[in-house]
Amino acid sequence: MDSLSSVAQAISECRQCERLVQWREKVSLEKRAAFVDDEYWGRGVPGFGDSSAKVIVIGLAPAAHGANRTGRVFTGDRSGDFLFASMHRTGFANQSLARRIDDGLQLSDAYVTAAVRCAPPANKPTTVERDTCRPFIERELLLLTEATVFVALGQFGYQVACSILGVRPRPRFGHGVVVPLEDEGICLKRHIICSFHPSQQNTFTGRLTEEMLDDVFIRARELGGLEPF
Repeated sequence: MDSLSSVAQAISECRQCERLVQWREKVSLEKRAAFVDDEYWGRGVPGFGDSSAKVIVIGLAPAAHGANRTGRVFTGDRSGDFLFASMHRTGFANQSLARRIDDGLQLSDAYVTAAVRCAPPANKPTTVERDTCRPFIERELLLLTEATVFVALGQFGYQVACSILGVRPRPRFGHGVVVPLEDEGICLKRHIICSFHPSQQNTFTGRLTEEMLDDVFIRARELGGLEPF
């Protein structure tokens, strides 16, 4: 039987996309000066969180010197700092910092994953790379049977979420937009919530503020039937 651990292993061993493999390994060898003493992960990055999660967070791809270095999604970069700080404030994470894979971070009622599992050059995976990686997130979502809310970080994650979850036609992306999912005999009301991605481009310019992201996760708690925090 499939399991999240077997999916994680398959992701870490995957070498299907030659361009991404070459880039992630090149970055791991050359390193950034601030992390010259770190041993980079340099492989595909699995999802992370609570296997009974009600809320699934879907990002774009690992950052070259973030998750590609640490081995845990959204860990070791400013996007992850912004994301997990919000998840901590809204009751999904036990701490606000995510610096390394053994830092004690734990998620409750939430699971964080990505559409593409290898760091792409310029943070831009191709459509072929996206589609090649798609079976991994499909397997995760099938295994995360308690999930009722899907927080899509950015248009890329939103498009992948809509495709996998069968949303057609796809409503226009916008921060805070809630997309109800049709009942497929699951007996659970499910929704996608859109959010701007917590990239530095968005957070440094004020396009995405702490309050805006907190509001998304507060809404996710409500739609997921979770107690207010």
